[in-house]
Amino acid sequence: MTAVAGRADPGWRGTFDEEQPDDLPIDESVPRRREARLLLWSLLRPYRVTVALLAVVVVVENVARLLVPLLVQRGIDHGIPPIVEGGPAHTLLTIVAALGVVVLIQATSRMFFLRRSGRIGQRVLLELRRRVFRHFQRLDIAFHERYTSGRVVSRSTNDVEAIQDMLETGFDSLVTAVLTLFGTAILLVTLDWRLGLMCLGAFPVLVALVWWFREESAKTYRKVRESAALVIVQFVETMTGIKAVQAYRREPRNQQIFEDIADRYKDDNEKTFRLLAIFMPGVKLVGNITTGVVLLYGGYRVLGGQMTIGTLTAFLLYLRMFFEPMQEISQFFNTFQSAASALEKLAGVLAQRPGIKDPEHPVPIDHVRGEISLVDVRFEYVPGRPVLPGLSLDVPAGQTVALVGTTGAGKTTIAKLIARFYDPTSGAVKLDGIDLRDVSQSQLRRHVVMVTQENFMFDGTIADNIRFGRPDASDAEVAAAAAAVGVDGFIESLPDGYDTDVATRGGRLSAGQRQLVAFARAFLADPAVLILDEATSSLDIPSERMVQRALETVLADRTALVIAHRLSTVQIADRVLVLQHGRIVEDGAPADLIARDDGRYAALHRAWVQSLA
Repeated sequence: MTAVAGRADPGWRGTFDEEQPDDLPIDESVPRRREARLLLWSLLRPYRVTVALLAVVVVVENVARLLVPLLVQRGIDHGIPPIVEGGPAHTLLTIVAALGVVVLIQATSRMFFLRRSGRIGQRVLLELRRRVFRHFQRLDIAFHERYTSGRVVSRSTNDVEAIQDMLETGFDSLVTAVLTLFGTAILLVTLDWRLGLMCLGAFPVLVALVWWFREESAKTYRKVRESAALVIVQFVETMTGIKAVQAYRREPRNQQIFEDIADRYKDDNEKTFRLLAIFMPGVKLVGNITTGVVLLYGGYRVLGGQMTIGTLTAFLLYLRMFFEPMQEISQFFNTFQSAASALEKLAGVLAQRPGIKDPEHPVPIDHVRGEISLVDVRFEYVPGRPVLPGLSLDVPAGQTVALVGTTGAGKTTIAKLIARFYDPTSGAVKLDGIDLRDVSQSQLRRHVVMVTQENFMFDGTIADNIRFGRPDASDAEVAAAAAAVGVDGFIESLPDGYDTDVATRGGRLSAGQRQLVAFARAFLADPAVLILDEATSSLDIPSERMVQRALETVLADRTALVIAHRLSTVQIADRVLVLQHGRIVEDGAPADLIARDDGRYAALHRAWVQSLA
């Protein structure tokens, strides 16, 4: 694959390779345009009666607008001559009054349309944002591991804003343009069929221009949306990993990558302006030439007494109205193509089905003992490359099991399968004899909790982060959970105690403090099964010893799986499993395995003791 715009060095292989599709994980078998139309219809369906009413209002507004040149023609031809001849002015006054009523109807209709359409548009956007956010939360871990956070931000912000532009101005412009175009065409022919047919002779040229612009802008705006997404992705990924960027002096390299992407975004946008620079002046040129021809031929007919001045004036006004919609149609295509591309991307995301699904008839598990079984489990992240080739394991309820082994042995994979972040390729993972695929995820998450080394902290206070799994927990319960893991001491030493704001991603806490808060969060949730995946890796020796003392109490009556390279954490386990290439090669109590001089765990233990010395 080549790097973006061909300017990045060949050795760099990142998220933004030019040949990488913008929505790589999305199921391309789903027809996106059809899904986009279905999505839009589902959003508008609750408001179909109001939308129909607004369509009527738009028709009324445009009929009133089309009546203005006719009233001007009547005023010139039938209202002014009596006054010139010394007669009464009531005819002109009547026409002016009618003109005032028509203008008032047009203004009132416009005001009603803008208020109601704006309200519907915002409600549609609110529902769309809700759906996207809800769906992203439902999608499985495998999806999010493939789909970068920057693309998630782009889908929920940039693409939604493009659809907002279409709802606010796009449809109104299109309906108005179409009604004006056909209305003025009919009125031109009605006023003077010879002159009207002459004007309509320019219509094929306009249709050709519009068709060309529509085809070219469709391709260009899809590229613009993709480039915009890449800009957001690069920005979000860089700012998310700003510590690593600065630590490894990546600022110049990331700046170059960002400038390459931004330069491509600029080029794509410039192409849209080049299209407009041809289309809009082309429409104006055709319109001005036609106006000149009409003025010349119409003036000749007025001089010959074949047409009145009022009719020529109305004709010129209608002619201007006839060409104005072309400008509006071009603007609509700009908005529509951008929104259509965004809608297709959002529809593609919403059409993505979660890999982890709830059963149609879930088995209730209100009282969980915590017995875990893996029955001939085979699992593959990549087809044909099994991580677990066929693992069977039984963990009795209440037992603490430590998983040890070299990197890639399958320890974390086992943890993810038990937490049902993934389903096995074959075989079954069971809780109290029930296949996890037969249990609803909401019930499973109440009874199985996993603490990882990532220990993500959300914006808010320490208390908010501890009660994350149990929002209804009282302050006393939060404090008790903190005390159980020994984190209460440092929390109470803070100026605001449990009300201390942790800042973005827990930036005000050390790595060890974040890990302890994550422990307190898990303990407050009070699961039947607790999985600790390298959960003590960020702790210093004093903190680790404090947590180990807490774990001995907290894990006493629950099933626990502990994954750790630090064998000090393993010592609290009732049982140790040594894994290699997805298979259990040793199984026993820690003391028994240490006593085997030729065993793998004994060798690991000796190496660990030597490292301490």
